[in-house]
Amino acid sequence: MSSKEMKEGRWSARVVFRYALLQLPAIALLVFALLFIQKWVIIPRWLFWGSLTLWIAKDVILYPFVWRAYDWDRSGKQNGMVGAWGTTRERLAPFGYILVRGELWQAEVEGGGPPIDRGERVKVKGMRGLRLLVTPYDEEEI
Repeated sequence: MSSKEMKEGRWSARVVFRYALLQLPAIALLVFALLFIQKWVIIPRWLFWGSLTLWIAKDVILYPFVWRAYDWDRSGKQNGMVGAWGTTRERLAPFGYILVRGELWQAEVEGGGPPIDRGERVKVKGMRGLRLLVTPYDEEEI
């Protein structure tokens, strides 16, 4: 685990606890289903405990892929696009498309500023829904 991951909260106790807590109903449902089935079919102990172990292993394996969904504290405070640089793909007057980190985004000139020509560099200052708010490239900011 890198220090960057720790700072970002990827492995924070709060996020892991939320994830584990929200997995408990599914685990309980699995146990009740196995116990219910056991009324008609004899389930060997190894199958019962093996199924439970595999279910928990599935949750552990999926955690690195879904942890951001359980990090509710940071979701509203952080936006990874703010501060990023991009290139306009068409004239922004005041709306248009820009390329940021290899993705095409709809953008708007922040504050109703002057139009920005095609091929110009812009900096993302904020977001309004899924639309990026941008300003012209300023060499002094780098």
